[in-house]
Amino acid sequence: MLRHLPILIACTCALCQPAAAGTLYKCNDGGRISYGDQPCRGAGTELAVPEAPAPDPEAAARLERGRATLLQLDKERAARERIEEREAARARREALGARRRCDKLRLQGKWAEEDLRRSNGNGGPALEAARIKARRQAEALAVECPA
Repeated sequence: MLRHLPILIACTCALCQPAAAGTLYKCNDGGRISYGDQPCRGAGTELAVPEAPAPDPEAAARLERGRATLLQLDKERAARERIEEREAARARREALGARRRCDKLRLQGKWAEEDLRRSNGNGGPALEAARIKARRQAEALAVECPA
């Protein structure tokens, strides 16, 4: 995109209509030469100012092609930015969901450990069930949330 900028600037300058040139005076005031748009007080001459050349039609076409290219590039950039923003929002939602799942698994693991400690004195099948539940919760947490 920046590669085309100098071309656009040059074309724009070439197509700009110069201000209507008036009469130009060259004044000689004691050996000092100056130029102005007012007649001289002392010695001076009126200079002929040539007309500005007509705008180059090829430069106008290049300028229009450059504008079209810049517009297309700008549209493509805007579309890419919209896609990237949607992807970033989706990634944020997924990360939030994963964090919630991990928090829930940690909490369930904590509860399973509490149940195991409470049933520790009872022994028998309740103790074994609490051990299995605590182990399974720890395994689920390790699989779902490795960090």
